[in-house]
Amino acid sequence: MEVLMAVEITRTDMSTSELRAAAARTKDAKAVRRILAIALVLEGADRKTAAEACGMDRQTLRDWVHRYNAEGITGLSNRYWAGPTPLLNSEQKAELARMVREGPDLEADGVVRWRCVDLKRKIEDRFGVVMHERTVGKQLAALGFRRLSVRPQHPKSDPSAQEAFKRTLLLR
Repeated sequence: MEVLMAVEITRTDMSTSELRAAAARTKDAKAVRRILAIALVLEGADRKTAAEACGMDRQTLRDWVHRYNAEGITGLSNRYWAGPTPLLNSEQKAELARMVREGPDLEADGVVRWRCVDLKRKIEDRFGVVMHERTVGKQLAALGFRRLSVRPQHPKSDPSAQEAFKRTLLLR
């Protein structure tokens, strides 16, 4: 034989008719079900009946009653999480975008073009933020940069010598 424990609603600022009226005004369907379940419990329905009538489990109804007791009718709505905090703040992102646009300095950075692994090291040195090189790629994509890049030019190349070599090829 199953023993049903009563759920106690300690908040008495709203009657069942006021709860039903609030449910009618609420746009969130999930919150409406929770409000109606609490109204059923206040009317004297046992937890199992009230929970089944509103499409939830007894334990779930118990949890929502605790939230209702603590926070009132606003506690019956879902809470949304803002997500993880960004690794780089807006000033750091602007600095990263500027670094990518200007390109690397061969003497200071030791590379002729930026790769994610190079930017990863630069971000660690400059901002003290450790991230995976794939995350660096995601940061760059969020800033509007794409994977396509121009072919790097060797710093010791001589454009006039290259043009002269091209002319000798055409003369043959």
